[in-house]
This record gives sequence, structure tokens and C-alpha cells, in this order.
Amino acid sequence: MRDNANHRRIPPRVTANVCEAAGCVSLRSIEVARLLEQRLDELDERGTGDATVKRVGCLGLCAAGPLVKIPQTGELFENVTVGSEAFVRLVDHLMAADPTKGARPEPSSFFVHQTPVVLENSGLIDPEDIDDYIAHGGYEALKGALTGMSPTQVIDQVVASGLRGRGGGGFPVGIKWQTVAKSRTSDRKYVVCNADEGDPGAFMDRSVLESDPHRVLEGMAIAAYAVGADTGYVYCRAEYPLAVKRLKTAIRQARRKGVLGQHIADSQFSFHVEVRLGAGAFVCGEETALIASIEGRRGSPRPRPPYPAVSGLHGRPTLINNVESFANIAPIIRNGGEWYAKTGVGRSRGTKVFALAGRVVRTGLIEVPMGITLREVIFDIGGGIIDGRPFKAVQTGGPSGGCIPAELLDATLDYESLAEKGSIMGSGGMIVLDDTSCMVDVARFFMDFSRDESCGKCAPCRSGTTQLRMLLDKIVEGQADMRDLSRLEELASMVKATSLCGLGQNAPNPILSTLRFFRHEYLAHIKERVCPAGVCPIGQKSEVTV
Repeated sequence: MRDNANHRRIPPRVTANVCEAAGCVSLRSIEVARLLEQRLDELDERGTGDATVKRVGCLGLCAAGPLVKIPQTGELFENVTVGSEAFVRLVDHLMAADPTKGARPEPSSFFVHQTPVVLENSGLIDPEDIDDYIAHGGYEALKGALTGMSPTQVIDQVVASGLRGRGGGGFPVGIKWQTVAKSRTSDRKYVVCNADEGDPGAFMDRSVLESDPHRVLEGMAIAAYAVGADTGYVYCRAEYPLAVKRLKTAIRQARRKGVLGQHIADSQFSFHVEVRLGAGAFVCGEETALIASIEGRRGSPRPRPPYPAVSGLHGRPTLINNVESFANIAPIIRNGGEWYAKTGVGRSRGTKVFALAGRVVRTGLIEVPMGITLREVIFDIGGGIIDGRPFKAVQTGGPSGGCIPAELLDATLDYESLAEKGSIMGSGGMIVLDDTSCMVDVARFFMDFSRDESCGKCAPCRSGTTQLRMLLDKIVEGQADMRDLSRLEELASMVKATSLCGLGQNAPNPILSTLRFFRHEYLAHIKERVCPAGVCPIGQKSEVTV
């Protein structure tokens, strides 16, 4: 547990919450916190404890890091580097006679349109202090479930919530829990948290683990109680060292507090959690490949059925949900499934966390209600396009997602709406593109990623992604003709229809969606031998209308 300068005799009137998630840490926010503590100790000769420093997780607005927030007043200090003007203003503010007085700032539109459920503690609590988590209602849902609800009643609340898997598949979480609970193929069951987040530009799960790891552990424990499991694993890629460190710290603290381990809350329920590190293979985000990796085998998918819910880890029933799915469980149990289901549209209930990145002014971590429009996310929350350039497309769902054009900006963000437009929700990556991007080159970039990450087990994915990349190379180099365009479209549809797992099935989505909405750019490359955006080797920006 960290010392957040709480050694002072009187509780602080205000706290300076310094972001120490990976993004701000890379900008030296740890040094900011240390120097801020030193300055406060030097200046506060009265010893009244008016202000103190608290290390917290992600504050969301990553574009303006390092960030420091005063929760008592709502003030957010941006770009707080050591010795900067923002740092000086922050110290002056904290050392005022009464830092809580004065005009309250109007909240930024970045935050106004958000609905924090998964992220309700992010930037508020110290992720390495279980007592801070408990002080904010942590583990109440677990204890309430163990002492006042049967496993069936817990599952009923999850079903009533309408929560769907936030890892990309969108399968109803409650139905999956029911399947595992009813499975009688073994007397032992497992719960696995899929934290193998590998999408380019995505950092949702990493931020949740760095900012609120106990929330994920609590969700896993509730799930284990509901389905009858006694052992859990968090499968996290080794490229997330800060998330892994805080997760392991949280597990140790939870064991000491008796909320993990034997006879939790003086009940008959026991649950043990371990961390398993992945080597960074994107395909291990697929359930059966993940299971193979945990078992020490090569991470590659297998045909289904049997599904992991019936025969998973070590051949036993296994419940697999991702980080965000588990992080939703505690508030659902605390407030009830109907409460959660009030947010959202259609079959897409609740909120969704997105990593907003690319050519947008305010990049960062956001949580919005299902049914919000792309326009609201990009222009109200994100602040529009950098340098005022025209918006061109937004790519959702990571490398397996599609590109949605400007004419569909008023489309809603939900599973069905995105599927209709040739994209997917995925785990929550969202990359904004402006007119400087070539959509053919964008498709080639994501196809290159999928080709590299293919495990090679099935021919459609192993050979198909390679052939698709080669066809895209011909187009961007000005060597393709209309027959190549026909081959590209036909092969993309074949790979999508015949691949073994979700990686191959969704790999052609960037191609198919750009062919659907930006075919004119492909035609410009093939017929005019020019790249309208001036990106590809065949030529600079031309007068071709895009």
C-alpha cells in the first residue's frame, strides 16, 4: 500500500488526484506527484493538512496528460509537467487559504456526455489501496450476493441487465453464466478473465486494470459463486506491466482482507485467482486459443462445439468474460439488473467503454451509453478533428472492424447498428480518420496486422489474408486492374465465410467496408493511377473528387 501523504494530523480539505495510468506515467506523472508532495510539505508550515496528493488511475482525457484533478471542486489541471505553468498554478491553488472556495468550473463536454459505470472509480481511488476501494463501496456486491442471494438469483440479475459480452462477440453474459452453471460434465469449474487486449489503438481493458483492479476481481468472484467455480485466472498480455503489477497487488490485498481465498465473508464459498501472462499473440483473445495458452500449449483456436462453457480449461466447464464485462457485474448486483437495463437501446443495454484515438482533438478513455451517435462521440466528446480538417471515417472494432463514412455520422453506437454498416463493436477501439488518410492504405494496414497475427491453423485465414495483402499492394502501387478488384472482393467474402475463428472471419471487414463506402478511392488507384489522399506510392494528391 502506498503512502499518499496521509501522515498529516488532520484530514485534508482537498486532494490532488494525480493520474498514474500508463499514458500519464509515460509523461512522467510520477515525478509530478513526488515534487507536488515535496512542495506542499515545504509550503504548509502550519501542518493543517489542507491539501494532500493521491495517486489514482486514468482520468480519461489522455490527450492533455499528465492530468491532476481536484475532486472536491471538479477542477482538472492539464499538461501538468514538472516546472510548467500548470504545475505552478496547481500548487498555488492547493495552498490557498481555502482551496474549496471560488467559482466551480464548467465541466468539459468531454465528460458531460459520458455515463461512468465501469469507470466510476477510475481517477477517484488509489488502485493499489484496497481500503480506498472498500471505502467507495468495494466488495459490497460480493458480500451481498454471498449473504443474501442464491447463485440462481445472481444469474437472474445479470440476465435482467441485458449485459452482452464486451470483448467483441456481444453474446449475452447471463446466458453464458446459465450454461456454465447448468453444466454437469465435471465437478470442477473455472472462471477466466480475458485481458488479452491486442487491438491497435485500444487501451480500455489495460486502463481498467490499472485504475480499478479490485472491481474486476469482485466481478470474477461473483461470477464464480454464481456458476459454482472455485478457481479463476486473469489472462493478461505481458506488454501491460503496470496492469499486471497492480492486479497482482490487488490479489494479495484481497486475500489478506478475506475477500478472495477460503471461506469468503464467513461463507462456504472459496475462490482463488491467479494471473497468467500471454506473449502478445492477438489470436489468444479467442476463447479456445486463450485456453490452450493457459494450459501451456500453442495458442491456436479449435473448432466449436464443444464450447468452453461445457468443455474448456482442462476439459472442464469454463466461464470466460473480458475485463469490461466483469467490471460491470458489481454495480449490476448492487443496483439490480433492471437499473442497468434502463440505459441503452434495443438489445444493446448499459454503457460501453471506448478508446478514442486517431485524428481527433481530445483522445482518451470514454464511457458512453449504448445508443449515442458517432457524431456526439467524435465532435461533442472528442472535440472534432485536429486542425479543423474534414472528417472522413471512423474505424470501430479494432483490426477486425469496419470503416464508417461521414454520411453515417448520425448512426447509433450499438451492436446491431454497427453490424448493419459492416463493422463491429469489438472490444471498444475507435480510430478517427480525416481527409489525409487513404482508405485503401488503411485497409492494407489492418490486413497486414491480421496476416501477421494469423495462427495459420486454417487455410482461409493463413493463405487468404496473405493473398488479400498482396492484392492491396498491387492497388496502392498502381499495378492493379479491375480484375484484381473483383478478386479482392471475392476473396474477402470467402475468407469471412470459411475461416475457423473470429480473427479470420472478421479480418476482411476493413476491406469490405471500404469497398462499400469508399469504392471511388479504389477506382482512382486502379483507373486513374493516383491516390486521392496523396499517401500511396502511385502519386500525389490529384483533382479526383473524393
